Order: sequence, then C-alpha cells, then structure tokens
Amino acid sequence: MAAGAARPAEPLLALPAAERLLVAELFVSLQGESTHAGRPCFFIRLTGCHLRCGWCDTAYAFHGGSWWRVADLVSEAARQGLPLVEVTGGEPLLQPGVFPLLARLADAGHEVLLETSGSLDISGVDLRVRRIVDLKCPGSGEVTANRWENLAHLRASDELKFVVADEADYLWAREVIREHGLGARCPVHLSPVHGALDLPSLAAWILRDRLPVRLTLQQHKLIWGAEAKGV
Repeated sequence: MAAGAARPAEPLLALPAAERLLVAELFVSLQGESTHAGRPCFFIRLTGCHLRCGWCDTAYAFHGGSWWRVADLVSEAARQGLPLVEVTGGEPLLQPGVFPLLARLADAGHEVLLETSGSLDISGVDLRVRRIVDLKCPGSGEVTANRWENLAHLRASDELKFVVADEADYLWAREVIREHGLGARCPVHLSPVHGALDLPSLAAWILRDRLPVRLTLQQHKLIWGAEAKGV
C-alpha cells in the first residue's frame, strides 16, 4: 500500500516536530532482512537521509513524501492488522517525531523494528524496539560516518548489519566483529550488495573464518526484483 496522494502540508507543519513525520511510503510486504526475514510486516519509510552510500537502493526516499501525524501513523499500523512493524528510511532518526512514534507503536502492542544507518545516537530509542543498526563498510563511501559509541548501547535484542560490496569490505567487517566481540552482543548480519558480490565466495570466507554471523540476502529483491518499490 503506497502512501498515496500528498496531504496538505500547512496544518501539519504547524504541529510540534514531535507530532509529525515526513513519510516517503507506507506498504505491507514480507520482511526482507534481519532475523525476522520472511514475516509479513507493515513498513513505514520516512523521508530524508544525510548519507550517500554508493550502493543505496532507496535514494527515492531522500526527498519528497507526505506529512503524517504520529497518531495517524499509529492508527494506520493498527488498521493493517500485522503484529510486526518496521520504521525505516532514509534515516528515520533524523526526524524528532520518530521517537514518540516508536514508543506509541510499542504501546499498541506491536513488535517494532527500527532500521538505522548507525551514524546517529540510538540511545534515546524506546527499549522495547529492536534496533537494526548498520555499520558502514569502506565500500559504502560513508565509513567515517559510523558512530562507534552506539556499540556500547547494543542489547541482545538488537541486530547489526554490514553491507558488503567486495572482499575488502568483508575483511574490514571481520576485524570489526572480532575487535569488538560483536558476535556475543547481538545477531550480526553480512548482507552482500545485491548483484555485486559472488555469493559462494562470501559464504566460503565466512566458513573459513568461522565468523559468528548470518549471511543475509535481501529476500524482497529475490522475489520482486531489485527495482521494485513498495516491497
């Protein structure tokens, strides 16, 4: 389900920033990644990102979108009738309204996932939310944006993701995982850039190094294709 026609912005812009959000799209799909892969999920994709990863597949969410009240998004999640809800982007933590949205979704009884680039502070996110945090490998072009302080805030219920473009990215991720003992903190995913990395090679490297990770493919791209939106 797409977000639909743009809503009149002026009344919503008069609201405090914590009560409104700029939304790129709303849709129901199968969760494509994380330990919840394959589960039906309601997605709230927010507009805007301050990073420009070289392999980004959601650049259409950098701009545009429609303003929504936080309360209306919670109501829409209830209307969809799914227990699992993910808030993603773009970079959702750029908007102040995301923090009350996450808390209110959890209050309503949803299992709530937050997907974030890992470049912004995650410590203020409601404790009931499962935070899926990226660590940007060198191949992304944004490795200097990693907020390493976030590692101290990780809980067993959170997840880490490394998007790997090549062997250099894999070796970098391997050393970060080992140096910080990440495999013992929470689930860690290595996700290859779609179509850019030989999967048998990546699998062989993980097995060779006995790395405590999950090789995660983007299921939605395998099902509907790499260019499909709203899936």
